Amino acid sequence: MDMKTQDIAMIGAGIGGLAAAIALAQKGAQVTVYEQASALGEVGAGLQISPNGVAVLEALGLREAAAPLANAPEAVVLRDYRGAQVARLPLGAAATHRYGRPYWQFHRADLLATLEAGARARGVKLVFGARLKKADAGGLIFENGARIAPSCVIGADGVRSTLREQVFQGRPVEFTGQVAWRGLVPAARLPGGLFENAAQVFMGKGRHLVAYPLRGGSMINFVAVEERQAWADEGWNIPDDAQNLRQAFAGFASPVRQLLDAVEETFLWGLFAHPVLPKWTEGNIALLGDACHPMLPFLAQGAVMGLEDAYVLAQCLAAGADVASGLQAYEMARKTRCSRVQKGAARNAWSYHLRQPLFRGAAHKALSILPGAALLKPFDWLYAHDVTAG
Repeated sequence: MDMKTQDIAMIGAGIGGLAAAIALAQKGAQVTVYEQASALGEVGAGLQISPNGVAVLEALGLREAAAPLANAPEAVVLRDYRGAQVARLPLGAAATHRYGRPYWQFHRADLLATLEAGARARGVKLVFGARLKKADAGGLIFENGARIAPSCVIGADGVRSTLREQVFQGRPVEFTGQVAWRGLVPAARLPGGLFENAAQVFMGKGRHLVAYPLRGGSMINFVAVEERQAWADEGWNIPDDAQNLRQAFAGFASPVRQLLDAVEETFLWGLFAHPVLPKWTEGNIALLGDACHPMLPFLAQGAVMGLEDAYVLAQCLAAGADVASGLQAYEMARKTRCSRVQKGAARNAWSYHLRQPLFRGAAHKALSILPGAALLKPFDWLYAHDVTAG
């Protein structure tokens, strides 16, 4: 298919949407990104981009721009709630040697800014303040009254996707019984050396906390998860009282308590299980990233799957005889892998929250005697996968 004849509307200027816009523009398509926010700003927190995601940034021509903004952790360190090390999964040079690319962590705003600059450099048009109102076979209508009828529509509008709800009817979601707080703490508020250059995972009964440095160690990002019956809304920007967070982790190790004592602003969101959609495409419309396969955060692959989707989408559209067949090929290429990652992320929550002390102790002891390479090997299927190869 001649991509130069394609007028593509991307709904959503998140990680996946901007990456897809770049990948499609590289193929010659005319791409316009419609974003409901008035601008891309500092909203957000940390995210992790494993080597399979770095491969896509490289293929988009963004590795050089992204590298100075990235933190490259030396390891993932699993600890019990008292702070004792359970296991150390090597990253840093070990990950680069094993997978050919680094494991990176970003402030979400930094990666978004890199993608936005890359999109603009490739001629992608960005329209802000464009909230989608209605979508059907005839085209798109926005709340400001604008109407468009592009040759292809890609919904990258996140976990609350309007496009998914209207065109694919969505599916009922199920509260997992878990909520998560997230936030950032300036390192200047903390004792020096409190956290090494690693992703620290503190695991306790029915809860865990992950913390790692960003922006050259100038701030510490955290995500704290608690099992509870009280329901919370699904969204990234719901403020909560930091005292609730401190109470939930009051019995944890001193580094956790010192980190949470320094929290001034935090956000709470409910974690929901989303069933696999029967289909991701309908005619000239397709979904991408969290819009079609939202996943729990316990494998740190949400943004990465959006990057992989973006690259494969562009490849399949360019190779297709027409838009519909290209989108169908994209769905076929991605669905099995994304479903596997969704299920793997759900399993990880259970392993972090072992409730029985004897079972938890035995599991932690078993992990402690494994060498680092053995701990990394189970992630080979995930991190070694390269959608840009071949």
